[in-house]
Amino acid sequence: MAGYLVSDSRKVTTHRFMEMKQKGEKISMLTSYDYTTATIVDRAGVDGILVGDSASNVMAGNVTTLPITVDQMIYHACSVVRAVNRALVVCDMPFGSYQIDRHEGLKNAIRIMKESGCDALKLEGGREIIDTVKGILDAGIPVMGHLGLTPQSINKYGTYAVRATKQAEADKLMADAVQLADAGCFSIVLEKVPASLAVEVSDAVKCPTIGIGAGVGTDGQILVVDDMLGKTQGFSPKFLRRYANLNEVMTDAIQHYVTDVKQSDFPNENEAY
Repeated sequence: MAGYLVSDSRKVTTHRFMEMKQKGEKISMLTSYDYTTATIVDRAGVDGILVGDSASNVMAGNVTTLPITVDQMIYHACSVVRAVNRALVVCDMPFGSYQIDRHEGLKNAIRIMKESGCDALKLEGGREIIDTVKGILDAGIPVMGHLGLTPQSINKYGTYAVRATKQAEADKLMADAVQLADAGCFSIVLEKVPASLAVEVSDAVKCPTIGIGAGVGTDGQILVVDDMLGKTQGFSPKFLRRYANLNEVMTDAIQHYVTDVKQSDFPNENEAY
């Protein structure tokens, strides 16, 4: 199997992520939540697929990521894992599944890994959850960190604005990143932070950083697949580049279908048994 611009068909692992940073090779990631989409995304050659809790917004229509459950994340992760041959599959631990204490976090982490078959888990936060992160890592489960804008904490901050623009928060983000990397996280997502800070963090930690709204200086990039394909229309942050307009393509196709049905043009004689 060879994807577009990708000739290496070996399964991507957490070790490969680290190798890519050491070689200066950028890491490409997208989200996926279902089998059909994940099949296409994997075949196209991305290095990593995140089964994001953004499924709460994209798939279920919720305003925030908070409502999605462990059971629902396992369902989406199972669907994606069945489709993927090459990419590293990371599953988000949803809100409430790891914030209570280390024991609860480890219990849910083991369950998600066992039932979904994913390759790694992602948790939001720094020093506040470092004990839980260490417990999950000690159990042999790879962890991806997530700093900057952390959507599970939206009610705390009350805004999706850029994070760490002030020195105190920037200093904490740097300290959190170093803690996560030193604990053994194989990568860290930096969401919606100043590009200059993202470069500093990327230089300070051994593990690769994956940016979303963090400039080009991170070790890799991630976008929500439905956003970059133009299926969603109301969400247009500065960092989002739309590579297609599937909303328009799908709408035109469906309208054409409706017209054909109404006019008895579908099915025709060749499409009937």
